[in-house]
Amino acid sequence: MNTDQLLAGPRGRRLCLSLAAELEPRIRMAVFNLGYELDPGKGVSVVRFGTATDAGGATDLPAASPEELGALLAAVDVPDLAEMPVLAALDAAVATARYWQVPDGEDVLAALPVIREALRPVADRVRASPGAGWWEQPRAREQWAVDWRDPDAPPPLGQDLRTVLAEWARNTRAEELRALESFRYASGSWWSIPVGLLGTIRALPVGLDLVEDAPGWREATAIPVRGDGRTYEIRTADDWAQLCRAFPLEVTASRRRDWFQVTGRDGRWVIPDWERVGTQWDAVHLTVLGYLACAGRALTVDSDTASVIAGWDPDRTIWLTDVVRETGGQRQSWHRSQPGDA
Repeated sequence: MNTDQLLAGPRGRRLCLSLAAELEPRIRMAVFNLGYELDPGKGVSVVRFGTATDAGGATDLPAASPEELGALLAAVDVPDLAEMPVLAALDAAVATARYWQVPDGEDVLAALPVIREALRPVADRVRASPGAGWWEQPRAREQWAVDWRDPDAPPPLGQDLRTVLAEWARNTRAEELRALESFRYASGSWWSIPVGLLGTIRALPVGLDLVEDAPGWREATAIPVRGDGRTYEIRTADDWAQLCRAFPLEVTASRRRDWFQVTGRDGRWVIPDWERVGTQWDAVHLTVLGYLACAGRALTVDSDTASVIAGWDPDRTIWLTDVVRETGGQRQSWHRSQPGDA
C-alpha cells in the first residue's frame, strides 16, 4: 500500500478526512463547516453529526476556507493510529458511499487538491496502522457467508449461480435496451455487480459493518464456509480495467445519469459481463485497498470507455460458480444494536 493509492479514491480520502477530524477540535469544526458549505444539499436540509440546518438557514460555525483547513492539518502532529479508530473510519467511509447522486460535501472537500495533499501525513499513519495490515491480502480460503434474515432475500448457500448469472445478464441487457430506446437517462441500476450472488467476508464482526447502502437489517446468521477455485483479485484500477476489457458489457444508457452525477464524466460506460467472467473465474475478490483506491471513480478502460466500481463492499468475495461449501463449523448469530436498545 502506498499513500498515492489511498488518496486516489473518494473512499480512501474520506477515511483519511474522518481520522483527521478527530485530531483536534479546530480541525473537526473546520471539516464540519466546509463540508456543509460544499454540500449540494446546502439550503435544503443537511443533517450531520446530529446537527440539522434547515432550508435557508445558516450555520453558526466560524468561517473557514480549504486553505485554512490545510494549514491546520499541516501544523498538527499526527500520532500513530490504533486499530479501532482506523476501522471506525473505514466503516464511516463505506457508510457514506453513494452512487446515485452527487458526492456529499465532505467527499467534495477531501477531493480538493489542497486538502488531498494535506491528508498525506494521515494517510502515511493509516498505512502503518495495525488496523490496515490485512487490506491488501487476497481472498481467504475459509470465510463467512452472512444471512441477514431478510424474508425476501435468497438463501446464502445452495444456489445455482450459473442460472443466477444468466438471468442477470438477460435482465441487464434488457434494461440497457429499454433505456436506449426510451432516449431517457433516468436513475436506475447503479451498481457494478449482480444482485443475488453469494458474497462472503473474511472476518467477524468487522465484515458485518462494511456494507454500502446498508438496508438496516439487524439480525444476522454467519455461516462458516470454505471456497476453492480460481479467484480474480482486484487490488488496483488496472485490475478492474483489465476485467472490463476482457469481458465488456455496455451499460451507458442505464448507468449514464447516476455515474455522471458521481464522477462528472459523460461518456461510454461498461461493466464486466459477469456471466462470461464466470467461465474463467470461480470468484472475484475486491481487497480493502482496491475498494478505497477505486470505488466511486471513473476508471479508464480505453480511450473512450470507463467504468465504476459501485455497490461492492471492501474485502467481499463474490462467487460465480458453486464451489463454496459450509464447513460444518458453528454458525454464529449476530444482532446489530441501535440507539435506545437496552
